[in-house]
Amino acid sequence: MLGYDFDRQRPIDNYIVDFYCKDLMLAIEIDGDSHENDRAFHKGRIRQMKLESFGVKFLRFNDLEVKKDMPNVLLTIEGWIRNNLHVR
Repeated sequence: MLGYDFDRQRPIDNYIVDFYCKDLMLAIEIDGDSHENDRAFHKGRIRQMKLESFGVKFLRFNDLEVKKDMPNVLLTIEGWIRNNLHVR
């Protein structure tokens, strides 16, 4: 995406996210069935708040959204990068 590398399950200060770009400090999380469990959802939100305190930005997607419309998900991520990081 726009020349940036996203790593799968890259640890960030002992926290793991689905995808992470170190250059952008951008994490992408894909929420699945495990996040429908209150306990797992709560842990995920705590992890996100901790990482945001380190300056990591988050984009979250529903797993069905990813499965059904991956091109739109990729366009959403690219649009976010362009709009928030002033990339041309």
